[in-house]
Amino acid sequence: MTAVTTAGAVSHVAVAWHAIDWPKAHRHVRRLQARIVKAVQAGRWGKVKALQHLLTHSFSAKALAVKRVIENSGKRTPGVDGILWDTPEKKAAAIGQLRQHGYRPQPLRRLWIPKNHGQGYRPLGIPCKVDLAMQALYLQALEPIAETTGDPNSYGFRKERSTADAIQQCFIALGKRKSPKWILEGDIQSCFDKISHAWLLAHIPMDKVILRKWLKAGFMDHGWNWPHETLLVNSKRLATTALHTMFETQIDQEVVTGEPDL
Repeated sequence: MTAVTTAGAVSHVAVAWHAIDWPKAHRHVRRLQARIVKAVQAGRWGKVKALQHLLTHSFSAKALAVKRVIENSGKRTPGVDGILWDTPEKKAAAIGQLRQHGYRPQPLRRLWIPKNHGQGYRPLGIPCKVDLAMQALYLQALEPIAETTGDPNSYGFRKERSTADAIQQCFIALGKRKSPKWILEGDIQSCFDKISHAWLLAHIPMDKVILRKWLKAGFMDHGWNWPHETLLVNSKRLATTALHTMFETQIDQEVVTGEPDL
């Protein structure tokens, strides 16, 4: 079978799932991500935005977003619409469903699972497959910026970083004679649930219209639709990016005013 060569084409072209040239799709996305990194480093934020638009509207990025969803461990768990992408035909059709115009995310399907220590339950939100794919699509345009501007010594929820990297940095920082004697460990209570959505909209470098829709998607619990604001998309990546940006903003404020902005 001849591989389809629509890597950078408009994403509304019909295509057979098994005919997609995946190496070419990966190359196309990586090329655009590299251009985003260079634009960020040069401070050309207008070009960054234009390249993000180009990436999120490309066939390659949309195909890889669908591929990420159907390879995820939750691929057999549907959202409130009950839809699964479990055949090549459905997977191929899903690429064409990732359109920004008229897009409206569905509420999360809320499940209650036991906590690790066995006392009580915690809520788990399950998005629909099309919403997961849209999240994966925009994550491809956000990650190059987050990795370029992120803290060099943060390791949680970041690509190509592991616990071993964090251990190595701890040894470097703490293994000297004049190293600090204390380590501060903290936990932000309900970080994903209570983080300021207004602050995210003002500081996260992605399409504000799409992000606002995700944040206002709400959730479905026991047949009831709760239209409360909820952090839907890529919670871990958004939280990591937000925390770094808050830290940088705090440092800038102290440099300008000589005191923290508390």
